[in-house]
This record gives sequence, structure tokens and C-alpha cells, in this order.
Amino acid sequence: MTREEVERKRGRGGVSAEVHSIRKMDELQDVQLTEIKPLLTSKNARNFQDFDCQEHDIETPHGVLHVTMRGVPKGNRPVILTYHDIGLNRDPCFNTLFNYEDMQEITQHFAVVHVDAPGQQEGAPPFPSGYHYPTMDELAEMLPSVMTQLKINSVIGIGVGAGAYVLTLFALNNPSFVEGLVLINVDPCAEGWIDWAASKLSGWTSNLVDIVMAHHFSTDELTENQELIQTYRLHIAQDINQDNLALFCGSYQYRRDLEIERPIVGLNEDTVNTLTCSVRLLQVPALLVVGDTSPAVEAVVECNSRLITTKTTLLKMADCGGLPQVVQPGKLAEAFKYFVQGMGYIPYVLLSHLSNESVPSAGMTRLARSRTTSSSSITSMESSRSRNNISSLLEGNATAGTLDSQVAPQTMEVSC
Repeated sequence: MTREEVERKRGRGGVSAEVHSIRKMDELQDVQLTEIKPLLTSKNARNFQDFDCQEHDIETPHGVLHVTMRGVPKGNRPVILTYHDIGLNRDPCFNTLFNYEDMQEITQHFAVVHVDAPGQQEGAPPFPSGYHYPTMDELAEMLPSVMTQLKINSVIGIGVGAGAYVLTLFALNNPSFVEGLVLINVDPCAEGWIDWAASKLSGWTSNLVDIVMAHHFSTDELTENQELIQTYRLHIAQDINQDNLALFCGSYQYRRDLEIERPIVGLNEDTVNTLTCSVRLLQVPALLVVGDTSPAVEAVVECNSRLITTKTTLLKMADCGGLPQVVQPGKLAEAFKYFVQGMGYIPYVLLSHLSNESVPSAGMTRLARSRTTSSSSITSMESSRSRNNISSLLEGNATAGTLDSQVAPQTMEVSC
């Protein structure tokens, strides 16, 4: 064997040993990042999807739904169920929020289910030619099958845009399944003829991606927040089957009015229950969320005007556009904590910026009261405290709305 051959062999062995060593170091480092969570400093360092998640394809009366579940239902606690907007799916719509440190401290006490609308998950195959995509009503009718299959008794829903519409329909049709709703950018109205004509005209001059982007972001946001805009433009264009997306957009475009009505002030509970048989009342507590520059502001305000005043909070986020769960996850996580407290689930969790004010326990206590009492006695001490906490602890430098002191309180509006 020549000297050159020996050196070449030695060189290959040296490289191999070095690569092996690097791999060992990488494996050790991965174990450390998983095991020693307190050393993490980045709020998004832990990927929500990496921990105890299972994916399911669930048969329903209107087709198959792809869902992702983290954890298992815990006792009598509800499961957090999310539903995304058009052009999104579970990851780009909810990862930022659920990866946020404060939100993880809350959700460790609940199982979480992410629902992807039919054909909207990443890597979904195209639907066959002539496929009838479910209507918005049918999308809502698919959710009881998910709860049955996953053995879920009740949920707290978090929906965005089209997903908020679906979850509202689900709550209207199945109030016993829903304990509360967080509705981001919800629009309870059918698309008007002017909006319909505008969408048809824009469809002749714009592609689907541009239309979906205009649904999510205001004109100013499209020009000012280039990094965010580019990220979501690429996702919508590359990660979702465009034919499937067009079907979902069409279903949302032809939605009907939810026909929710606010009961007349002064009616007693028996009368309200009688009216429920003839009009549609959203009986569950609701937190409406919208960014102050979002294209959905008017729609959310309209929805707020239709909901029961004592069960609704409207949260307007300053310096925030069409995706508050992405741009302001900390504020939304804190609002969600107090919303859950108002329903009787009191998480004694340590919020990162309120460490001196939080109770240093990771337990969860269920108040000793029935769900009937929880939903009807919204003016109880716990509910009032949680609503006041939203206004006082989220506001920072902003001004917060307070409950009207009159006999018939108005829906609380909070700016933060």
C-alpha cells in the first residue's frame, strides 16, 4: 500500500469519526433541549406539535376530517378545540399562540384538538372532479363526530374567521357541547351583494392568493409588515392545495347569515328560554377578538351587537392587524386565561410578566358549581373578577373599557 493510499484511508476514517462525534453531540443536545425546559429562553423554542400529539382522520356524515390531538381529556374539564380560517391550517394559524410560554402554562391542564377543514391540511390530496365541498352548516355538523370519536364531552372553542363562523354554528346547534368560545375576526353576516360583486370583479383580475391575503390583512398591513406578509403569502401559495382552497373559500363566500339576536333588555330568564325556541341566541360565554387595523373590525362589532351583553367581551388589540393570535400572542394568552377563569376553571399558573402577582402553583381547581349555574350566573364573583382582570391586566399603556354600572350592563369592550 502506498503512502498516498494510507493517507487517503486515514483521512476518510478521520472524517467518519468526526461526523460520528458530531452526531453524538447533536443527539445529546436534543435530549438536553427536551428535558431541561427551564433553560429555554425563546418563547417559540418548544414546538407545540412535538409533544404527545396524535393525528386522526375521522369519518363524518359529510366526509373525512383531519384532526390533531394533544393530550387526553382530563376529568370533567373541556377540551380546547381550534378551527382555522381560509388559507390557513393548524400550524400557521395557531402555532405561534400555542407555542407561547404563557399559553403552554395554561394548556398543560387541557387536552387540545386542532381541526383542519376538509382538504386544507398540508399535503392533502386534491378532491376528485365534481366533488361537493361541505357548506358551512355541514362543516359545523361534522364536529359532533369528532367529539364522539375522541371521547370528548365538551369544548372551549377557539376559531378564526371562517373557523369562528363554524364554531359559532356548532355552539348554536349544540349548546350542551360548548362551554365557551373565543372568536377571532368572526363575521356573523352573509356576504352582501356588493361584497359578492366585488369578489367576482376581483376574481377576474386577481389570483386566489391575493384574494385570501386581502381577507386576512388590511391595505396598510400588506405594505408595511413585509416579513409577515411574505411568510403567509408563501404558505397560502405553496403549502395548501389551491383547488381545495378554492372550494373552502367558495363555501365561506356563500355562507348564510347566522341570524343571532340579542334578547330585549329586562326579560326574565323564563322568557329568554321561551324566545330561544323562535330566535337564535348564543347562550355560551364569548370572547370576541379583533386587531384595531383588521379588515374584520366592522364584522366583529356587528357580531358583538347581536350577543347577550352579560356573556360577551369584545377585545380590540392596538397595533395589531388581521392575525392577533400571531402578532400579539401574549395578550391573547392572558385574555384566554381570564376567560377560562370566568367559566369556573381557575388556572393558578405563572405568567411570565406577572410572576410577582401569580399564585406559584401549577394546579387547576374546578369551582363547585354546575355548568348550568356557570352559564346562567355570569355576573358571579368569579366571572366579574375575570372580566375586570382582562381590562386591568391587559391594558398596559392603553385605556380599557369597564362594565356599565346601570342595571342592564352593556357588553364589555376592552382595548389593549
